[in-house]
Amino acid sequence: QVQLVESGGGLVQAGESLRLSCAASGRTVSQYGMGWFRQAPGKERELIAALTWTGVTTDYADSVKGRFTFSRDNAKNTVYLQMNSLKPEDTAVYFCAALFWPASWEAPPSLPGKYRYWGQGTQVTVSS
Repeated sequence: QVQLVESGGGLVQAGESLRLSCAASGRTVSQYGMGWFRQAPGKERELIAALTWTGVTTDYADSVKGRFTFSRDNAKNTVYLQMNSLKPEDTAVYFCAALFWPASWEAPPSLPGKYRYWGQGTQVTVSS
């Protein structure tokens, strides 16, 4: 069993930055694929990016390319989402998720339904 706890959300103005963290507990996630997702009101949950325990990543969502960076620290069982140049359209609840994914050479899946473990989410609100 894996427990995920996100932190770092908040209210910021457009153009500012935030760094989200997701701490995993219960067992080591060193062979787990990790993903950051977000869900805005009235919209489906979408993948921002996912990466393997060795750092192989999916493509970032077009809407965040060049602004968001996903990283992980396996020693700390923590993943991060650095979000720069935030826009009002980035307003959403942000979730981290995990699935057992030992295939370190292959990026994890993009579908939310493939992920077994989810955090509770953290709200990010960007004002214009």
